[in-house]
Amino acid sequence: MLRLDHLVVIAPSLAEGVDHVRVCLDLDIPYGGTHPEMGTHNHVLALGDGLYLEVIAVDPSASAPVGPRWFGLDDVEEVKFLWSTGRRLRAWVARTDDLDGVLAHHGALLGSKVALAGAGKHAYFSLPRDGSLPAGGVLPSVIERAGGAPRTRGLPDYGVRLREFVIEHPSPANVTALYEDLSVSDPPSVREAAEFRYIATIDTAGGLKKLH
Repeated sequence: MLRLDHLVVIAPSLAEGVDHVRVCLDLDIPYGGTHPEMGTHNHVLALGDGLYLEVIAVDPSASAPVGPRWFGLDDVEEVKFLWSTGRRLRAWVARTDDLDGVLAHHGALLGSKVALAGAGKHAYFSLPRDGSLPAGGVLPSVIERAGGAPRTRGLPDYGVRLREFVIEHPSPANVTALYEDLSVSDPPSVREAAEFRYIATIDTAGGLKKLH
């Protein structure tokens, strides 16, 4: 069984990502840390119920990773293009207690298991061979934090809460079937639209706001 773990804004730079969240939610998302094995860094915001929002970008001060970066961040031009067209909330991550079992059945779609040295003891992540988003971002990446503390532990709580997470897609029935096949217990709500995108409705001190 897979459950929503966090939402991901994929940015050309961390500053641009933080600015986007500030415009959408009227708050500054706190700095998270670095991922040396991926050559990236992030800011993170608790969303309640163990969920959080991540803004991620290539860390220009980091050494190049041995393998591909996650979230398609090696494709710099694609990241910039989608950012320029307003598709900024572009991915989500699901958690599991059995990543090996998930990948045994769905590895062709989700990729293989990689270790995350900085994400807690015995943390693992699913990653396609080229580092791209699974199914172009329609499917989640999957994380297992066996033996590790939840990522939200220790994060400041600003009272911000996720109220709705929606995927718009030209073929909603196909998306729903994929989520059912993966046994996702709380997938994004699926609705038909001309263009694939994610939209999150987030409750803030200033009321309900949209992040996309």
